[in-house]
Amino acid sequence: MKVTLLSLLVTMIGAVSMAQSSKEVKWAFTSKKIADKTYEVRMTATVNNGWHIYSQKVGVDGPIPTAFTFTKNPLVVLEGAPNEVGKVISKNEEVWGGVVRYFEDKVEFIQKVKIKGGKTNLAGKVEYMVCNEEKCLPPAETTFSVAIGG
Repeated sequence: MKVTLLSLLVTMIGAVSMAQSSKEVKWAFTSKKIADKTYEVRMTATVNNGWHIYSQKVGVDGPIPTAFTFTKNPLVVLEGAPNEVGKVISKNEEVWGGVVRYFEDKVEFIQKVKIKGGKTNLAGKVEYMVCNEEKCLPPAETTFSVAIGG
């Protein structure tokens, strides 16, 4: 009985923590045709005032970098890794023991893809961590699916 209550409590705390991170960052996912069978998938993070989200190349061990995992789709070929478009801030943070890279306000991650057929989608998840000057929230995940082609 104690084990069941303890695991329920841990699950509830984890769910509340992840919900807090998702309140500080809003994600939007869109696609745009840029050439024949070639698309840009834009994954836009809008970050609440006073908070920041880390770069994919954060610079030091410690903070969780933003990371994308794409679901395998035989009709979609990824071209490289997502590019970051936004005002990157590089700052020496003693708590992390070095210079970290992050974004405030808004950042776009742009994944270029080619499709082999007609209409399909690019699906996956993004893992990220947000911090402010006082604290960091536990890492969070957001799943997505973006229509491309057709």
